[in-house]
Amino acid sequence: MATTIIDHPLINHKLTIMRDKNTKSNIFKQNLDEIAMLMVYEVTKDLEVEDIEIETPICPTVGKQLKKPVVLVPILRAGIGLVDGFRQIIPTAKVGHIGMSRNEETLKPEEYYAKFPKDLPDATVIVVDPMLATGGSASATIDCLKKRGAKDIKLVCLVGAPEGVSLIEKEHPDVDLTLAALDAKLNDKGYIVPGLGDAGDRLFGTE
Repeated sequence: MATTIIDHPLINHKLTIMRDKNTKSNIFKQNLDEIAMLMVYEVTKDLEVEDIEIETPICPTVGKQLKKPVVLVPILRAGIGLVDGFRQIIPTAKVGHIGMSRNEETLKPEEYYAKFPKDLPDATVIVVDPMLATGGSASATIDCLKKRGAKDIKLVCLVGAPEGVSLIEKEHPDVDLTLAALDAKLNDKGYIVPGLGDAGDRLFGTE
């Protein structure tokens, strides 16, 4: 597993706009889309390709195409905000959805909704969620995907806390993790500091 933190001037600039508590929902979403598109290049740099014979207007040639399908899996609900940006760059990507809620007795996340494409075991599966706080929901999502046969899994988040990164590295050493920023810590309410606040509320205007 590799943990990558993308240090890019445009991503840093747009992430600062998103962090600002005065940023409106539509601007928050616009910058989320744009950061997602910028992150795609790093996340997909090691995707396998295969040769394909084509004919240009000049002559026949051999080009490259993706060897495996790509499946995006946003963790409901905030993860939906990253899908549009990824699909702008990978329009053939299929989209699965998964929802996690906390069991009040065990305090652990449990799946309450899941819908995935049939070719999950043969695909590169990219799990997306703006925030990686404790890492519990992301880890549980990866567990659910593995139980359904997924083998090639990547996790992409905008902002992560050290606690969440440590959990993913420990429980899923075979999953590549990509972040736009690694923040300082979690506060006593489980929010990332300095973070973005509640990404779902800010994204959908439900604050």
